[in-house]
Amino acid sequence: MRWMQLWLYLLGAVTVLVIVLRRVLRRQAPLSDELYSKQVVIDHVHSGVAWARADGTLGSINPALAKSLRAIPAELVGRTWESLFPERERPAIREDYSQALLMGRMSRETWAARFDGSAAPVNLTLVTIHDHRSRFVGHYCLMEDRTREFDLEGQIDKLTSALARA
Repeated sequence: MRWMQLWLYLLGAVTVLVIVLRRVLRRQAPLSDELYSKQVVIDHVHSGVAWARADGTLGSINPALAKSLRAIPAELVGRTWESLFPERERPAIREDYSQALLMGRMSRETWAARFDGSAAPVNLTLVTIHDHRSRFVGHYCLMEDRTREFDLEGQIDKLTSALARA
C-alpha cells in the first residue's frame, strides 16, 4: 500500500511538471519567432547595421554594411568595432562612443574604412543596448552609406564651377 501512495505522488508530480513545461514552451515560441523576425529585418535593412558586444568586438554585421565596406560579414565578426573606421577618425568616434554611453544614442557624419583601402562617407549612429536588468550588453553601430550623395555633390560642385568660369 505504501508503494501505491508513492507511485501516485510521483505520477502527480510528473503531471504537474509536464503542464509547467508545456506552458513555458508555449511562452518561448513567440519569443523565438520575434527574435527570428528581428534578425530577418536587420539582415534586410538597406542601411548598415553592426552589433558590438560589451567587450568591443563585433558580434554580427548585416549584408548591407558588409557591401558598403566591400567585405564579407564573416571576415568582420570578432574584430573590434573601431576597426570599421580609418585611424584618423577613431579619436572622434571614441568620444562619440563615450557620449552614447551616457546619453544612450549618438549620431555624426564620418568616414568608414573599406577593405580595398578607400574610405566611404557615412552617417553613423551609435545606440547602446542594455538587458532587462539595465546591464550594458553592447551597442548597435548603424551606418548609412552616403557615397552616392557625396559623389553627386562633387558633380554639382564641378558643374557649378564650370558654369561660373563660362
